Amino acid sequence: MAFMPAIELRPILVIARKEFWDRLRNRWVLAIAAIFTVFALVIAYFGAAQGGAVGFQNMDVTIVSLVSLVIYIVPLIALILGYDAVVGEGERGTLDLLLSQPLTRLELLLGKYCGLAGALAVSTVAGFGLVGILLSHGIGLPALARYGTFVMSTLLLGCAFLSLAVLVSVIASNRVVASGLAIALWFLFVLVYDLVLLGLLVATSGRKFAGVFPLLLLLNPADIFRILNVYAMEEVRALYGLATVMPDQLARPWLLCTAMLAWILVPLAAAYRLFRKP
Repeated sequence: MAFMPAIELRPILVIARKEFWDRLRNRWVLAIAAIFTVFALVIAYFGAAQGGAVGFQNMDVTIVSLVSLVIYIVPLIALILGYDAVVGEGERGTLDLLLSQPLTRLELLLGKYCGLAGALAVSTVAGFGLVGILLSHGIGLPALARYGTFVMSTLLLGCAFLSLAVLVSVIASNRVVASGLAIALWFLFVLVYDLVLLGLLVATSGRKFAGVFPLLLLLNPADIFRILNVYAMEEVRALYGLATVMPDQLARPWLLCTAMLAWILVPLAAAYRLFRKP
């Protein structure tokens, strides 16, 4: 019980509200929403251009194209949004002032995270939600449900990388180090991780890593997001190669969502464990 002190909701809400409105005032939320809206509209309209057609053609094709966009942009935005959440307060000299108030370190950390997650959620829902409204004419409820699932999984992906950003902010000694670690995490999970796995798979002809390869995919939130959105589409799944490496029992939505929640909670717990030490 010593690890988890009593939590009061009011201090968390006060810190979260401040973080959220700070991001709103410096136009972070508006900028991210605009980026999501523009890119999603362009992809939805021109996604089938290679086939000689423009305009909205198919929700599955649109989602697959958006998945590729989200995997690159959302983790980067989340890491940039949260890398200085704690270390930035320390450099500005306001961290000691905050900790002198009637709130615990856990409440401060949760308030910071909730405010940043709220800003990220509002911008994501506003950006992709507007596109969903524009695409909703005549596509039917099943297609809209798939699009809504995509937006929710995008939120989970952003929150997972935001947790990693908060952990980096606790570990780093200054903002320069924190920004470097954040960019390194983006390269690791978005660019390097899958290349290393594929290299090992090819180098061993799949003999040694075929059994554990699906489990290794779950150690990357970007891969979890990709599988969650692509595996249910049989034709697209074959193109991605997931049909041959991901068994059905590991591709169940509830299991993938649980793994993504673990990516949100575990880095936050690690951040608190380090942050609670003065």
